[in-house]
Amino acid sequence: MIINSVNLNNFRNVSDMILLPDSEVNVIYGQNAQGKTNILEAIWLFTGCKSFRGSKDSEFIKFNNEFSKISLNFEDKIREKKAEIIISDKKKVLLNGVEKKSTSDFIGEFYAVIFSPSHLSLIKDGPNVRRKFLDTAICQLKPKYAKTLSAYRKIILQRNSLLKDIQYHSELYDVLDSWDEQLAKYSALIINDRIKYINLLGKHSEEIYSGISENKEKLTLKYIYAAENTELKDVNDIYSFMLEKIKSSRNEDILLKTTSVGPHRDDIEINIDGISARSFGSQGQQRSCALALKLGESEIIKSITGENPVALLDDVMSELDEKRQDYVLNHIKERQVFLTCCDPSQVLRLCKGKSFLIENGNLKEEK
Repeated sequence: MIINSVNLNNFRNVSDMILLPDSEVNVIYGQNAQGKTNILEAIWLFTGCKSFRGSKDSEFIKFNNEFSKISLNFEDKIREKKAEIIISDKKKVLLNGVEKKSTSDFIGEFYAVIFSPSHLSLIKDGPNVRRKFLDTAICQLKPKYAKTLSAYRKIILQRNSLLKDIQYHSELYDVLDSWDEQLAKYSALIINDRIKYINLLGKHSEEIYSGISENKEKLTLKYIYAAENTELKDVNDIYSFMLEKIKSSRNEDILLKTTSVGPHRDDIEINIDGISARSFGSQGQQRSCALALKLGESEIIKSITGENPVALLDDVMSELDEKRQDYVLNHIKERQVFLTCCDPSQVLRLCKGKSFLIENGNLKEEK
């Protein structure tokens, strides 16, 4: 997957910009609030996903303008494509000149992975952030997983509602059996997919982190769930175990009026040399871990789709020492990279590729 050109019109603080990137590494540097992240955000929208900054469409339109237009010329292994997004009172989406219903129609057409400072929450914050990362990554590759996840969430809501009423209506105990079976069924499907994904992610992320740390540190990932210390071979084993676990926790669930067992309580354990990265990792190590997870995600996309996603790395260099910065600049192989930073001295260590200075939404190619 290679981007040949990016064109922005009235997007954020950019009036008119054409970016002709290198097929390998592209460094976009400049002071804060000049428009570096805006370029990455515009590219990301062509994946069919929402803004990684949580922005609304109206926020993309430059102040005192009526519309915003972004276009992307890119190529996969088969052919060159052109995608366009025009935002005004309504949104218009085009792929190779053919109008589409929404940007979600770009899913499967253009692949990218994004790293932004907010992704440090994967390491620093609670389990909910890591579960969301896991579910989002799997949903992009396995549409059925999204339906399973939706069904599971509905069951949790129904079961929790039942738990609140059951102390007043003893006849609901029989109904609870049915919900427990459904809960175990969908729990098993979700856990099975998550374990498979974590096994793949762990393999790729460990290799990437080893490169970032010059083989001095080892990253390991482990999926933590109810059967943490029990060997289960397949989805049927997981189902049987989870059903037993759910039933054994029934009295506690009735007392607490909530479901205490299931994938909504699970987590990913992230360790460096066997020690928790969240509790004991330095800022540089935590940033390296998050980067390794995102680049590991891109390796999985490549293995499944055959396409190497474009890597969008926003402010990734902060808090990395010089050797780790060198890995990011010069040793991410076989993919196109767009990287933003503030410090112009970091650009000097770029061995090949292009660098661009951005000032007040205006781009100037430096190399």
